[in-house]
Formats: sequence, C-alpha cells, structure tokens
Amino acid sequence: MFNADVDEEESWINEKHSMMSNEDSPDTLSGAQALVKKHDAFEADLVEHQERVRGVCQEGTALVAAHNYQADTIVGSISKLEDMLQALLLMADARKISLNDRFKFLQFSREVDSIQAWIKDKEPQAASQDYGKDLASVQSLIGKQDTFDASLVAFQARIDVLVATRDELVAQGNSRNESIVARETEVAARWGGLFSASQRRKEALNASQMMFQEVDDLFLEFAQKSSQFNSWFENAEEDLTDPVRVNSLDEIEALRMAHTAFMDSLAAAREKFDHLVALGGRIKGLTAGRNPYTWFTIETLEDSWQNLMDVIQDRDEDLEQELRRQEDNEALRKLFAKHAIEFSGWLAATRSALVEGTGTLEAQLEATKGKYTEVLRKKAALKAIEDLGARMEEALILDNKYTEHSTVGLAQQWDQLEQLGMRMQHNLEQQIQAKNTTGVSEEQLKDFNETFRYFDKDNSDKLDHQELKSCLRSLGYRFPVVEEGEHDPEFEAIVQQMDPNNDGYVSLSEFLSFMISRATENVESATEVINAFKAAAGDNPYVTAEQLSRVLTPEQADYCIRHMQPFRDSKGVVVRGGFDYRTFTQGLFMS
Repeated sequence: MFNADVDEEESWINEKHSMMSNEDSPDTLSGAQALVKKHDAFEADLVEHQERVRGVCQEGTALVAAHNYQADTIVGSISKLEDMLQALLLMADARKISLNDRFKFLQFSREVDSIQAWIKDKEPQAASQDYGKDLASVQSLIGKQDTFDASLVAFQARIDVLVATRDELVAQGNSRNESIVARETEVAARWGGLFSASQRRKEALNASQMMFQEVDDLFLEFAQKSSQFNSWFENAEEDLTDPVRVNSLDEIEALRMAHTAFMDSLAAAREKFDHLVALGGRIKGLTAGRNPYTWFTIETLEDSWQNLMDVIQDRDEDLEQELRRQEDNEALRKLFAKHAIEFSGWLAATRSALVEGTGTLEAQLEATKGKYTEVLRKKAALKAIEDLGARMEEALILDNKYTEHSTVGLAQQWDQLEQLGMRMQHNLEQQIQAKNTTGVSEEQLKDFNETFRYFDKDNSDKLDHQELKSCLRSLGYRFPVVEEGEHDPEFEAIVQQMDPNNDGYVSLSEFLSFMISRATENVESATEVINAFKAAAGDNPYVTAEQLSRVLTPEQADYCIRHMQPFRDSKGVVVRGGFDYRTFTQGLFMS
C-alpha cells in the first residue's frame, strides 16, 4: 500500500514537473491571464497533493518505526518523495513569478500601445502647418488648439500612471525590466515630442494671430483712411470740375483765391495719401489677401490721385481763360457804360429842352424842329450802343455795375423822345393855329401846358383819369366829392370827350384840344356878356355900382360888386368907383 501511494504521488509530481518545465510565453494578455488562472488551479491541486505526500511520508515513518523489513527502502522512498515535492514547489513558485511578470508586462505593454496610439493620433494635429489664412480662421484654430492642449493636460494622468507602473514593476524585479524601461522611455520621448510640438504650434498660432491682428488693424485703418481720402477726393473733384462761368472780375478772383487755398491744402492731402500708400505696402508685405472692410486698393487710390492732378491742371487753364474773358467783359462794361451815360444825359437834356421851351409859340416850334432833327441824327449813336449791348449779350454779360442803363431802356427813351418831338411840333402847331383862329391867348395855352406837365409826374405825356381830375380841378373845374365806386357824371362826360377810345389815359394833344375847344366856347359867350357890360358902362372899360344897379337886379348887382376887381388903367392906377367887368367875365366863363 505504501509503495503504491508513493508511486502515485511520484507519478503526479513527475507529470507536473514536466508541466512546470514547459517555457510557455504567451504574446497576448488573455493568453497570459489564462496561464495564470491555470497555474492558480495547479497550486490548489498542489496543496492537496502536499497533504497526500505528508500522509504517505507519515505512513512510511510509521512502518520504519515498526521495524518493517523494508525500512531502509521506505526511508529512501520518503526522502526521494519529499525531495521531488520540494523541487516541484520551487518550480511552481518560479513559474508563478514568471507568469505574473509576463502578465504584468503584457498589461504594461498594452497601456503603452494604447498611449502610443493616442499620441500617434494627436501628432498630425500638433505638427500641422496650418496657421490660418485670416484673423477669423486663426482664432478658430487657436480655439481648437486650446481644446487640444486641454486634452494633453487631461492625458498626463495616464502618463503619470504609466511611470508609476514602471517604477513599481522595476522595484518588484520584473523579469522584463529592461523592456519595461525601454518602452516607457520610448513613450516618454514621444509624449515629450508631442507636448513640445503642441507648444510650438500654440506659439506659432499666437504669432499668426498677432500677425493677422496687425493685418486686420492695418486693413481697418486703411479702410477708414481710404474712405476719408475718397470723400475728400470726391468733394475736391466736384469743386474742381464745377464749370468756371462767372459774371464779374470779383467772382473770378474769388474762385482763384479759393483755388489757391485748395492748392495750399494739397500738401496735407499728399501726406495723407503717402501714408495710405505706406499702409498698403505694409499690408502687402504681410498678406496678399483682400481687405474685407473696403473695396479701395492702392491702385484705385493712385488712379484717383493722378486723375485729381489732371483735373487741377484743367482747372488752372479754365480759371486763366475765364480771367481773360472777364477782363474783356469788364472793358466792354465800361465802354458800354460810358456811351450809355453820355447818351442818357443827352436824352434828359434834350427832353428838358423840348418840354421847357421858352419864347413865343413860333420860336418854340422852330427850336423843337431843330431838336427833333438832332434826335433823328442821334439814332446812329443809339445804334452804336445797341451794337455794344449785342456784344455784351453774346458774352453773356448779365449785369453792369457801372451803369443802370440798358439798350432796351435807352431805345425806349429815344423812341419816346422822338415821339415827344413829333407831338411837341404837332401841339405847338395846334396851339399856334388855335391862337390865330380862335382867339385863345398864348398865356392860356402856356397855362394849359404847364398845368398838364405839373400833373404828368412820370413825364409820359399822358395823364390817367385820376391825374386828369386833379388837373382840371386846378384849372377851376368843380367836381363833387364821390366815394370810391360811385359815378361822377360830369367828370365822366368830360373823360368821354377826351378819351373816346377809353384806353385809360389822356394825351397832351387830347387835353389841349379839349381845353382849346372849351376856351373857344367861353370866348364866344364871354364876348356877348362883355358887350352887354360895355353898353351899360357907356363904352367905358370899367363899370360903376350905379350903372350895375340900373341894368341888374339888386342881388345880381351886389354879387358883381363883391366879385369884380377894381379897374386899373394902363399905368396901373386904380380908377375910383370903377370895376373891371372884362376880367370878371373872362374868369367867370373860364370856370
């Protein structure tokens, strides 16, 4: 029985010894884990067999103690079995250590592989050369880089754990220490490279951001200043291209002074333009991108500046040309004014001479004919003035500060003077005929003329109806005072005689015709009365109160005595008791 148990245990030990001698080295973590589990099962089985071996050994010892005839053999079997079990235990311990080292190494390697895969995935991003194409894109990349850096910071914990695991495995004397250290060193180097690359990229992105920020600031400054420059340029171009057409030397001088002031300001504008050119050069040195804030470019602004220089040159030429034109116009104004003033003076003097004639009617008629001939000759002088006026119109001269006269006004005045001369001749001939045929005195005719002239305030040789009424009242006509809009039959009847065409005016000729006809009627009626007074006076040129009382009623005699003037003889001496019936009668009938 003892021998059988010994054989059985030795057989099991030999079997397990063979298994322990197997140098299985799994490449996968699962394989290593399976072997560890298998070894754990073996150790459990080993504990059971240790008890069995102990029992067998105790059984043998008992046999030896009982002086079994095979005591020596039994002692040898017990010693051998114990040695074999001890050897198996040692091999089991060594295998367990080896399997655990392998398992931990594979665990470590798997973490290394995972970390390296993560690092490999991040390396392209850290090594990227994309630093953005503008400020917005680089700011977006910086945001991504910040996220990337945050992931590195978070991942550092895994690196720290890996380092701690390495230290722990090395401290435990893992059989793969060299590989463990080598792999951790490789990971550390790669991790350091990734971290450095990330830092370099962050610095490069920050530098790119600063550069694009500078570009953006330059873009914005260029946009603002180019807009201001373009506004100034457009205003300047509008002013410089405004047509240079003025009406006087003062105006062209004002334009020239304004242009000089503009040219003085051009140096400051040139400095601003040069600053824009420098800005554009700095921008081109940093980027070839388009300015997002404006469509203006250095090229467009240079074209504008060159165009401005061309416009300025044209403006200089236009101002000089207009200055020469205004100098010519000024000379033409002065020449026209000289002739117009002289002609106007002659018109006034000639009109005054025509209107204010002196001497007898016959002498006035001869003088008027002479003046009329002079008026006709002066037509040539008017023609010269009209030619000057035509030249002024062609030159677009709209005003003349040297005179208020115009060709139209002077021509109208000459026409009026020529017509006045004709009317004056006609009126004088009419007056001479009336004097010679009707008995109207020259004094009366003169009085008619002077009265008409007095109320002809505008020297138009005609009176409107209101002026006519005032004129007739001054000559002794008594018209009732009527309200506006009321009829005055007596005055309206006179107007109908003087103004049959009802044009609203009465000419001097029409006025004289009416007054001569009235004076003629009065002369005929007055003669009869004078003859009656003369008969009562006994053919004397005066009448006494007694003679009046004999031929008139008391009321009539009293009226005549109160209104007749005392009679004066040819020497101006008053005849005592005599009354001037002739003057009284003429005045009565004139009224």
